[in-house]
Amino acid sequence: MRFNNLFAWPLAATVALVSVPAMAQDSSADMPATTTADGFNRDSHFNGIYVQGFGGLGVNGENGNTFGFDTDRNGTYNDQVTTLAGANAFSPGFCNGAIGASRSAGCAPDKAGAEYGARIGFDARSGNIVFGGLLEGSRNDSIDRSTAFSTTPAFYKIARSVDYAISARGRVGFTPGGGALFYGTGGVSYAKIDHDFYTSNTANSFSENNDGDMVWGWQAGGGAEVMLTNNLSLGLEYLYSRYKDDKYTVSVGQGTAPATNPFLLNGGGTNMRIQDKYFDTHAVRAVVGLRF
Repeated sequence: MRFNNLFAWPLAATVALVSVPAMAQDSSADMPATTTADGFNRDSHFNGIYVQGFGGLGVNGENGNTFGFDTDRNGTYNDQVTTLAGANAFSPGFCNGAIGASRSAGCAPDKAGAEYGARIGFDARSGNIVFGGLLEGSRNDSIDRSTAFSTTPAFYKIARSVDYAISARGRVGFTPGGGALFYGTGGVSYAKIDHDFYTSNTANSFSENNDGDMVWGWQAGGGAEVMLTNNLSLGLEYLYSRYKDDKYTVSVGQGTAPATNPFLLNGGGTNMRIQDKYFDTHAVRAVVGLRF
């Protein structure tokens, strides 16, 4: 699934979302400009405390699917794992999810999944400009997969996902007339990244390091929110998140493999990880809020 195809539709949905309350607010020419016949008070909107819940679809960015190898375990992941004859042991290449033990069997794409959570925030409105901040908890069920294939043949697959994230963001927006808000948002995020390792290699030993560690990242996005009543809002939001996921590694040991095993030739073992140390996600969310 590609980013351009998935997120083209929110633009049209936002226009439709905003148009409905706009027509409702002009229902009576006899009322003051800021209040409709049913008591819809636009002057009080987007000002004060609110709570919101959201749910939508999350996908991973183009994080790359190659592996980095540290054959002498000096902390530098740019080594080549070579056979005893000096050939590249991972010459079959890399892909996303493995279907079989060899590269020729094909690859499965990354997995899209639900993103959902809740937040509390505060807005301060000055005329048609709104400033605010929020604290949010979320979960993203999409999965990023990277697979390496060796000449054995064997596959080595690492899958990662955001177990949960705690984020703090600011936002600034424009509200034409108080019935709808168009905003941009950005801030920091602290997330627990889960990893899973799979391999068809039954000879070497494998141990995972630093799985589930908390990592820092940042977020940016934007959206639109409309007031359905004086207290109930409905919105649509896009959010991009990037985390520095460079702590997780897999250590490869000898196990039952001979000393001529490619993982062992440069000092008795090799560490490996996903080459791209940044983990990117995209999400489109529907947001329902209650304002006080």
